[in-house]
Amino acid sequence: MPGSDEMKTETEEVDGAAARAADRHAKPTWAQIRYLIRGLKEPGGKLPLFDDEGQEIDIRTIRSCIARGWAEPWFANPVKPNWLVCKLTPAGYKILGVEKSQ
Repeated sequence: MPGSDEMKTETEEVDGAAARAADRHAKPTWAQIRYLIRGLKEPGGKLPLFDDEGQEIDIRTIRSCIARGWAEPWFANPVKPNWLVCKLTPAGYKILGVEKSQ
């Protein structure tokens, strides 16, 4: 039935939107906290590409922070276009319990 396929698609869209909204209110994992907290020490809230031991931050951690609104892409890196250079958002500061300094 064509109508049931359309209904399923609409339902899936609504469920997806609800899941994304719930994600924004989720508590960060330890990996996300370690990533986000590093932005507190950097100008403009710049988030690191590498951890304290020189290992690249897992792209899943970066993308999940972006999806939850705690980080946002800052600028494209011309040397390494596949690297996501991000910064903390106001929601990122808030989830860490810090007011963003002006």
